[in-house]
Amino acid sequence: MDYAKMRAIAEELSGYAERLEGSWTVEIGPSGPFLAMMRPSKRHEGTVRRICKQLDEQLLTTHPGYICANGPEIEHPAIGRMRRPDAVVIPEDVLDEEGLAVDATQVPAVVEIVSPSNPDNDYGDKLAEYPAMGIAHYLIVDPRTGTIEVHSDPCKDRYQHKDPYIFGDTVPFGPWTLETAAFLRYGKTRHQGVVRF
Repeated sequence: MDYAKMRAIAEELSGYAERLEGSWTVEIGPSGPFLAMMRPSKRHEGTVRRICKQLDEQLLTTHPGYICANGPEIEHPAIGRMRRPDAVVIPEDVLDEEGLAVDATQVPAVVEIVSPSNPDNDYGDKLAEYPAMGIAHYLIVDPRTGTIEVHSDPCKDRYQHKDPYIFGDTVPFGPWTLETAAFLRYGKTRHQGVVRF
């Protein structure tokens, strides 16, 4: 099926999703358009916010006019994919344009926070799709395990470099640096600076 048809189906699904209870998103993956329920936890959203805040401060210097946004869809019609990363680095002015999705060629970096219910999506399909879209930097934060992966140097449908980190590390991510000491694992509580199980 060509991308224009998949995009039309995705737009119909988006209209349908607006009438459903809960929060839904439409993406275009390897099997075409699909509807997925979004149930991000507060801890998930807190991690996204911490990352966006840090990147926004650094983007003023490294990429003036760019922001780290939570929510816009990105698309690459040539490979037939549309995804909604947890956070995406984009030119701020694209948010004023008509349409639903940002052209992936304008995206230097994406961030995914692994959900407990569907970890394979971030480590599987998206790990092949983001380099195929030409996105230079992909950060995977996994609150299930307290681990972080930084992927870079896209070549076709894979990244040539993967650097592993753990929560608490200072993480180089492209031209930026992320402090991760405040990142929390799922199901863990923080009390007086100590992580308790």
